[in-house]
Amino acid sequence: MSRPSPRSALYRLIEAGQLAHQALLVPVLEKGLEPGDDAVLFVLGRSGTTEADLANELGLPLDALSLRIERLAERDLVTRQAVGPLLEPGLALTDRGTRIRNSLADHWAQLEEALLGELKPKQRKRFTAALGRFVDLLRL
Repeated sequence: MSRPSPRSALYRLIEAGQLAHQALLVPVLEKGLEPGDDAVLFVLGRSGTTEADLANELGLPLDALSLRIERLAERDLVTRQAVGPLLEPGLALTDRGTRIRNSLADHWAQLEEALLGELKPKQRKRFTAALGRFVDLLRL
């Protein structure tokens, strides 16, 4: 069997994924955050949630998430407050957390635009759908 070509689509996809991952980590680390903190900020940026629901959405054990939440709270990025219609004890972003989350989201959007900027809206949709199908196939 011959060696995979660096010109193959799969090779380029892997290379792009690794480089994009590194590029997304730069602002996270510059802000003194740890890898994975951005995921917490993005989820909490949509709306406040309970710690159990956040752990479930991120696929993390509750005890591991609790340590991360404590660290983020000490940095004034996350606060404990009542959330949802039943006002359950939960978590939400502070103003500082929202600013940092927005900065990270802007960086993400710039990378997304670098990837898809030359494509028309219909092509973007098809490309995203094709990647989704590929990911689903690999998860089987």
